[in-house]
Amino acid sequence: MCAGVCGSAIFLLFMTMQDTDKKIIAIDAMSGDKGPRAVFGGINQYLYQNGEDHVFFRVFGAARALRKLLAKYPRVARNCEIIDAPDVIRGTDKIREVLRHAQNTSMYMAIKDVREGKSAAVISAGNTGVLMSLSKLALKTIDGISRPAITTMLPSGAGDGRVVMLDLGANVQCDAGNLFDFAILGSVYAEVIGHMPKPKLGVLNIGEEETKGNETLQRLNHVLTENKDNLPYEYIGFVEANDISAGVVQVVVTDGFTGNVVLKTVEGTAKLIKRVITENFKKSILAIIGAFFLVHVFKRLKHKIDPRSYAGATFLGLNGFSFKTHGNSDALAFANAIKYAADLVHADLNGLIAKYASDVANVRDKLQEEAE
Repeated sequence: MCAGVCGSAIFLLFMTMQDTDKKIIAIDAMSGDKGPRAVFGGINQYLYQNGEDHVFFRVFGAARALRKLLAKYPRVARNCEIIDAPDVIRGTDKIREVLRHAQNTSMYMAIKDVREGKSAAVISAGNTGVLMSLSKLALKTIDGISRPAITTMLPSGAGDGRVVMLDLGANVQCDAGNLFDFAILGSVYAEVIGHMPKPKLGVLNIGEEETKGNETLQRLNHVLTENKDNLPYEYIGFVEANDISAGVVQVVVTDGFTGNVVLKTVEGTAKLIKRVITENFKKSILAIIGAFFLVHVFKRLKHKIDPRSYAGATFLGLNGFSFKTHGNSDALAFANAIKYAADLVHADLNGLIAKYASDVANVRDKLQEEAE
């Protein structure tokens, strides 16, 4: 009980402080396969690696169970408040049913905390569709952005290279205006989180030729090509799926159906590589001996293809940050998710998105004119 009381006292004290650099993140502690233990483990790991001066956490879930577990994490207890949320949204719950009965769930209460300005971002390992729907309903979109999109960074190129891709499932069908907005969202994300100044951006298609693809993609490509000097990113035209991992593009724009298929394919390929390597080592003593001398290579490979290293996906384009981690996220994945969320908040990403959207409003108007 002391941990929860102490946490509340610290939060009240924190709210009176003038340190505007310290941000608050809401955590849905009850969703996901590994539950509160992974959440507290992730918070603890983040605080250990990044210090206790920048982020405070409001953790939503079954208060009694959370406070009991919190006693094992003194570092976390000093930097969080527990808010009781008696109900949980499960991975199998249907969106329509949840929307009618979401008020007391840990996921909705955490999102509502962002809407009310008490927290700057929400992190959840829960049902993706429900989290997206509740976030859109509660937070609304940024001025100048038609729809929010799900984005993440995927492994690409050599070394620690990454590529930003969106949409990954929020919008199955998109018009040219939606894709134009996704380009703004993705390029800002790449600059701020990926440290890619004026990133190279491409539109995913079945070929690089201007004649390939449907009418929507061709119209978008035509307008972006004609106005490339006025865009906040370097538009390189159509790209193919094999370009995503090749390192030739830094932001890839597509509709949510195609993007989700690509994401699942990338994750499946990573698991296949890991499985093939593991199985082959078991078959040969010489392979095991060879692996000993290549251990540093395999460590880099593991980091490159491990889904936990990119932690999940962000719902971009909303008035507030909503971050989705994998359903089976462990402490490492949560720690990485917290880092991404904290970086988004500290960078005022939404302010930059609104500015960029305003700067290219005339280009978007031309796109609309062509559609008519």
